[in-house]
Parts: sequence; structure tokens; C-alpha cells
Amino acid sequence: MKTNRRAFLQSAVALGGAALISHSPARAADQPLMSIARWSGDENAPMMEVAEKLTVEAIKAIGGLEPFIKKGGTVWVKPNIGWDRVPEQAANTHPGVVKALVRLCYEAGAGKVKVGDNPCNDIRKSYGNSGIEAAAKEAGAEVVYLDRNRFREMEIGGKRLSSIPVYPDIYESDLVISVPVAKHHSSTRVTLCMKNYMGVVENRKKFHQDLPYCIADLTRFMKPRISVLDATRILMDHGPTGGDLNDVKILRTVAAGTDIVALDAFGAELLGNNPEHIGTIRVGAEYGLGVIQYKTLNPKEVTAA
Repeated sequence: MKTNRRAFLQSAVALGGAALISHSPARAADQPLMSIARWSGDENAPMMEVAEKLTVEAIKAIGGLEPFIKKGGTVWVKPNIGWDRVPEQAANTHPGVVKALVRLCYEAGAGKVKVGDNPCNDIRKSYGNSGIEAAAKEAGAEVVYLDRNRFREMEIGGKRLSSIPVYPDIYESDLVISVPVAKHHSSTRVTLCMKNYMGVVENRKKFHQDLPYCIADLTRFMKPRISVLDATRILMDHGPTGGDLNDVKILRTVAAGTDIVALDAFGAELLGNNPEHIGTIRVGAEYGLGVIQYKTLNPKEVTAA
């Protein structure tokens, strides 16, 4: 029954993200749908090294990136780079996670890997001070400064969000990987993999009519196939910007998987929340984007050192 359940869930994820494409190898039925990598090495090791190794182990534990990547195709790695903050403040994805993910995409056969976000703060300061621009370039990525004149109104077809300007290069990539940091948010209580997609659009004020449903509408439109959650250090309060290092909790953890709702549920728990009480997670499950009870996926737990 366990194998049948896993196969069923994989089919459900594939249907929910209809962009699963024939030119990508099929994932084996016994591959885990989710992994959690935790650090078991020296606690004084540089966080850059920790983040890179954890990301490699988390991706390896779900069978690698090859089944998701079109050979020679374009992958858009979508971190949270929304804020003019340094990595220690946990307002943005850790640059080590991004660097490792870019490298893994190339190793899996990607022809081009792009990294970019639509920040709330100044884009040059956010990209620079987050450490993501330098790390992504070092791994061979094309770092994209999103041109606000290029966003194109697209039909979302959601319950609350009918249309919104989307950055076309992101949407038209062969694969988009949402890779946020786990952190507190003043409006939605948490910001994780689903909410990270808000960085692909303009006119985000439209979301405030109903944040949970609008975020779920956009997530379904983006057809998530694989996501990575950075919990190397998480922001427990005063999100999304952070600032006070007392709000940052060091966890040295990275999770990855094909079920975006399950990853968000795991992240919500790390932030001290019951996932059932988080609107974005409840609606994501209602939409069939994944399961809240992430432990039913039997996440593969691994260590890095």
C-alpha cells in the first residue's frame, strides 16, 4: 500500500503541475517525495559550507534533479531576495543554498540557469548584500535584474486572482524552482515556498484582497514541480524584513521535495505554527497542490557534515 500511495501522490503532483514534460526522465516510483537534511558536523563550520552541503544532500535524497530538468533547457532558480539584508539576518535565502542549487542544475543537464526575484527593496542592494548575486554568478548562473517594463499581464484563472503582470522569462523557463528562506510574516504568519512565487509578479497589492487564495491561485498557475526550503537559519519574528539577530534561530536544515504544501507545512512547524492554522497551507491543500500532513510522505531524513 505504501508504494501505491507514493505512486498516487506522484501522479497527483504531476497532474497539479501539468508542466511535467516528456523530455524529462520519469522519477522512480520508490523515490521519496520529500527530504530533510540536517547538519551533523562542526557547529562552528562556516554557514556557507553548511548550506551548500545540506542542499546537495537534500536534493540527492529525492533522487537528484535529472528527472525535472530538460537537457539543455533553462532553469529559473527563484530565491527570496526581497530585502536589503545580509545573510545573518535571515530575511533572504542563504546564498550557499542558491549556489549549490545552481551547480546541481548544471550537473543535471541544464543549458542555462537564471537567478532572479522582484525585490521590495532596491534591487542592486538586495542582490548584493544578500550575497546571492555573487554566489549565483560563481556557480555559473545568469543573475537577472527584473525589468519592471517587461512584466506582462497573464490570465491566472484563479478563484480570487483572475490576472496579474508576470515576468515572462520566469514563467516561460523549462523549470522554476522556488527556494525561499523559512520566516515569519506579519500578514500571513509565515512565508515559505508558495508565497515565494509573489516575487514573479508585479502589482502585488492585488493579493491583499485575500492573501491565502491569491497565493494559492498563483502557485497553481506556476505548476510547481520541485521546491527547496532553506531553514539553515530562520526568522522567528518581525518578518518579512527582520533586522534584530535575536529573532534568528539557527537550524542548519534544508528540505526539498515535489509537494509544495508539505514543504510549507514542515516550514510552518519549524516556525512554531500549526500548519492547519496557516491560510496559505490550508488553501493549497484545498486546491490539491499537496498534503498538509507531510509526515505521511515518509520524508527521507539525511545528514551532512
